[in-house]
Amino acid sequence: MVKMTRKKLPVTPAVRVLRDHGVEYVENVFAYEPHGGTALCAKALGVDEYMIIKTLIFEDDNRRPLVVLMHGDKQVSTRQLARYLNVKSITPCTPQTATKHSGYQVGGTSPFGMRRSMPVYMQVSILELPYIYINGGRRGFLVKIASSDLRRVLQQVLQLDVVDVAV
Repeated sequence: MVKMTRKKLPVTPAVRVLRDHGVEYVENVFAYEPHGGTALCAKALGVDEYMIIKTLIFEDDNRRPLVVLMHGDKQVSTRQLARYLNVKSITPCTPQTATKHSGYQVGGTSPFGMRRSMPVYMQVSILELPYIYINGGRRGFLVKIASSDLRRVLQQVLQLDVVDVAV
């Protein structure tokens, strides 16, 4: 069921992936503010920041890109992730590099419909939530979906691994 909140909502590559995989979702549009982060999203939607899932683009020490899905109020332990992946280091991408890898602007990055296929590492506790809010592929645009649909679609489309790297 798609909830219409405006006359014309964005049809992004992420939305196309959700539709192609039969995912029920609710669109949420709000005023984007640079550097507002997930705290702004949570406030705009009236939900706990823990339920907002960030899509973060990192690179390993060989400059191979990867995606990490993390709760809005948590950070990624790059040390734990590097240890898990058996690499020397993991670093966040610059906004320009993240855009190059994902095809999305920083602040509007979705794990669905990325330009480049990358491995995705999802924080295990995300699966404990019945539903989550995740970027729909544009700044100021989140979709509410079941966490089980997040896992199902990402397993079908990308290399998905569940990790415990939150701090």
